[in-house]
Amino acid sequence: MRLAVVAAFALLLVSLTPAPASADATLFLGKTLGSSTHRSVRGFAVGMSMLVVGFEFEIANIREDPTLHEPSLKTTSANVFAQTFNIAGIQLYVGTGAGYYRERLGADEATGIVLNTGGGAKVKVAGPLRVRVDYRIFNLRGHPQRSKIQRVYGGLNLAF
Repeated sequence: MRLAVVAAFALLLVSLTPAPASADATLFLGKTLGSSTHRSVRGFAVGMSMLVVGFEFEIANIREDPTLHEPSLKTTSANVFAQTFNIAGIQLYVGTGAGYYRERLGADEATGIVLNTGGGAKVKVAGPLRVRVDYRIFNLRGHPQRSKIQRVYGGLNLAF
């Protein structure tokens, strides 16, 4: 409820002061942290920002590893973020979001709601190309093997 009120207020504030919107897309690779195994994660995110507030849609996947008894994990989430202005080619951001997850290990499967919180930076490389570095904590609701997953990733980001 609190998140909805904050998001509604931010949307109202942004809509009162028109500014050009910008969008971007990110392809990323990363690792999970905080468990006995650091597993690879890959994904895609697309977002739109208006001044300092933005919205993003993200899909990420971790493959199953039956030899280590580690399940696959697919997450889909919608996020809201606040970001700094671009200063010397660097833009910092913090965000939070919610979505859906599916975890599978062999015939066992768990699905439910996933909440995430994190932040990172977008660093300009050349023209519209940027490098994005991100850290997130995911809280999986329901009955997953692990209820908390940490992720760090780097990716190529294209602004348009």
